[in-house]
Amino acid sequence: MRKASKVKAKYVELEHQQVKPMEGIALPTVLPSATETNAYHSPLHAWISQGLGLFASLCSFVETSPSFSWHQIWVIWVQIRANVVAPVLKIAEILCLIMSVMQIVEKLSMGAASLFARVFRWRAERRYKWVPMGQDLETGSLAYPMVLVQIPMYNERQVYKLSIGAACGLSWPANRIVVQVLDDSTDPEIKDLVQQECEKWANRGIDIKYEIRENRHGYKAGALKEGLKHSYVHHCDYVAIFDADFQPEADFLLQTIPFLIHNPEIALVQARWKFVNADECMMTRIQEMSMDYHFKVEQESGSTMYSFFGFNGTAGVWRISALEGSGGWQDRTTVEDMDLAVRATLCGWKFVFVGNIKVKSELPSTFKAYRNQQYRWACGPSNLFRKIAEEIRRTAKISLWRKIHLMYSFFVVRRIVAHIVTFTFYCVVIPTSVLVPEVKISRWGVIYIPTTITLLNSVGTPSSFHLLLFWVFFENVMSMHRTKAVLTGLLGVGKVNEWVVTEKLGNSVKANEGEESGKKSGSAIFKRVLLPELGMAVYLFTCACCDFAYGKNYYFFYMYPQAMTFFIVAIGYVGTFMPS
Repeated sequence: MRKASKVKAKYVELEHQQVKPMEGIALPTVLPSATETNAYHSPLHAWISQGLGLFASLCSFVETSPSFSWHQIWVIWVQIRANVVAPVLKIAEILCLIMSVMQIVEKLSMGAASLFARVFRWRAERRYKWVPMGQDLETGSLAYPMVLVQIPMYNERQVYKLSIGAACGLSWPANRIVVQVLDDSTDPEIKDLVQQECEKWANRGIDIKYEIRENRHGYKAGALKEGLKHSYVHHCDYVAIFDADFQPEADFLLQTIPFLIHNPEIALVQARWKFVNADECMMTRIQEMSMDYHFKVEQESGSTMYSFFGFNGTAGVWRISALEGSGGWQDRTTVEDMDLAVRATLCGWKFVFVGNIKVKSELPSTFKAYRNQQYRWACGPSNLFRKIAEEIRRTAKISLWRKIHLMYSFFVVRRIVAHIVTFTFYCVVIPTSVLVPEVKISRWGVIYIPTTITLLNSVGTPSSFHLLLFWVFFENVMSMHRTKAVLTGLLGVGKVNEWVVTEKLGNSVKANEGEESGKKSGSAIFKRVLLPELGMAVYLFTCACCDFAYGKNYYFFYMYPQAMTFFIVAIGYVGTFMPS
């Protein structure tokens, strides 16, 4: 304890003592005073000049001096820190605080709109005409429109039976529905299994088509586009799309199609997702919290205020004429569903979200699958914004209010700012401020805004309120991965167009539960270490130790568990462990 006190006293003495020039290095003749030390109040060119001058002096000293003393090194660091690091960090802090305010205002507005719809029961059935389907005695089943059901899949060994069976079990006249299985599988065995399943349902009287193509050009968007080119599709009015792990209830079409029949301005009816494996592990519980917020708040508010939201790529029904009139499916980004939704709204079409209709689906339960999904969901929207922003600005078919919503709220705040500010502020700026005492971050930016944002995100899944802290730390870790994806999309470099299918496990997790219980060994954990996350864990731990020893802000209460979370993710001890 006495030795630690001496070290701390020495630290304070070096911090406040009058610095003397060293031999061989040209330091300023008069050291900056306490006021002058806050160099971030000077113009930008002054900061750069001072920084370059100090760097040049340091290089000169290294060449002329045979050795350093710790005191000399410390003096140089204090100069660089005050004149270069502190101004840059202060600018980053101000930008992060501005982005945080943008984010919280957006969340409050969405929450207010969602609360209004819930309190006043402003559901889709009240805003739009909806009449239940019923056979006409004269026309019989002809009173029902022709519906195409598309199921795109790629090597879906675990779930193909579930999705095909659910689609073939939809309550709709057999002569007014076509089930189309778009199989892009590259495994011949899986292709044979899927084809046999389609033949089984065809023998039961279901009009089911098994479609394959020679290549996977355009991935999912390419498969859906090719599927609409077949001659039998020309007789269909609407198309329902379900990914391979989605299982709609039998009355799905009876609940959604009436919106499209009686409201010609509506192009899309989107249903909510219900997760069958939400309790699989901690990672799926946390995903459920984020996804429930997306549906209950983001999509509900978008449907209520603007009749627009991003299509989720599945569990939705499109008016085929609106889909084709908006340019059809395009593969220029990895979010072909959002691309189509934005182009459709630019043509003046409206969307409706029906939260009371739920479709069973599966959350990624392996960390590798989740990382791939999140990279695509973060990279694709930013890349789409880069490509479509000018088109949004020039269009004359929608109001200025909807343009602002698209550009500012939908893209900039939710898809770009939200990811960047989370990582930059909470994992870089705040920890680094511990090492730069010249920068003091406002308490409202460190405590009040993050707390408000966290509480707002919990409204989607109240039953998981006790997991909020785990959600915060895990989301901060994932924000590093998402920030990289956002920047990749904005710049259009790297893996910007890489489309990796999210792995589905179906019932394989439960089937292998006993077998896999003994496989959570060190070899499995360290099979692939994520070096960026490991580096952040070390950095946060170092900052936490410095704050514990010398700081006065008590940031270490947050940084120690955050560093531990980065470390756990870095070694892969997250999600469900599956046999390789």
